[in-house]
Amino acid sequence: MNVASVIQIVASFSWLLFVGVIVIAVLRASRRQPVRGLTTAILVIGVLALLLSTASAGLVFISPQERGVVITAMAPGYRQQALQPGLRWVIPFVENVITYPISKQTYTMSIAQAEGQVQGDDSIAARTSDGQEIFVDATVLYAIDPEKVVQVHINWQNRYTDDLVRPLARGVIRDAVSQFRVEEVVTSQRFELVRQISEAMAAKMTENGLLMVDFILRNITFSPEYAASVEQKQIAEQQAQQAKFVVESKKQEAEQARQSAQGQADAAVIRARGDADARLIQADAEAKALQLIAGALQDNPELITYQYVTKLAPGVQVMLVPNNTPYLLPLPTLEPNVTLPTPSPSPSPQPTTTP
Repeated sequence: MNVASVIQIVASFSWLLFVGVIVIAVLRASRRQPVRGLTTAILVIGVLALLLSTASAGLVFISPQERGVVITAMAPGYRQQALQPGLRWVIPFVENVITYPISKQTYTMSIAQAEGQVQGDDSIAARTSDGQEIFVDATVLYAIDPEKVVQVHINWQNRYTDDLVRPLARGVIRDAVSQFRVEEVVTSQRFELVRQISEAMAAKMTENGLLMVDFILRNITFSPEYAASVEQKQIAEQQAQQAKFVVESKKQEAEQARQSAQGQADAAVIRARGDADARLIQADAEAKALQLIAGALQDNPELITYQYVTKLAPGVQVMLVPNNTPYLLPLPTLEPNVTLPTPSPSPSPQPTTTP
């Protein structure tokens, strides 16, 4: 509670006390009782009540979120400057003060029944450049310019919300929406739409002493017919996307199969090349081994006989060979300077007859 309010309360109580003392004095006088002391009290209380009333009429407390417009009986009828926050003095009974808030204020227009300042459907009906009707929900955040409070009072008084902010917002929104197609309003150009509305409203409100704080595009609703067509279009697009996804999946599967076959073919080629290289290396090694063996036999012909003998089983002492077949190897004689007789051919068995 501020000082001005306290003084006003005390002044009101003083006047009540003044009236009460007068009533008591009248009652005492009607009973022919002395009233000299009450008369003095009436004068003192009356003067005190008058002073307090004068003070309460002249003192005005302006809170930090307000500014005061002084209305005076003298020309031009108002003070040029608004009263700043604090305890201020005006001419009692000649001037009075009307306060205006300079804090942020909100005005909402919504299709919902109880969201906006106006009960019921208060959305803005607007038509796009292609003739589609849409319904816009919006909120305007604004404030009175502290330097232009007197101008607002002169032009609008306390009607600036209903007579300025509301019609201005609805008109600017309709003008801005008419410059875009319906698809652009809800997709690619939504931010551009908000920007145009904000700039246009800020300029108009500044001309009338208000500050544009922010514009919020809350929601956009379509007509039932267009909403149904949009839904059908979205369903068709989703089906097309699904079909495209299936095609892409098949392509990926085919590509994976191709890559798998290519990998198998490459692996087969690599294995074949490896086998061929291994055979070449083996053949080269065998050729080199044969060359070494041939060189060794050339220097020592009896080496092959030795190799043959070492391959025989250890227990073999006698070898039988056909009598008409030369020796496979030039075996050395068992004793030196001994000539082995040439075996005579064995007689062929004669057939026998049975009597």
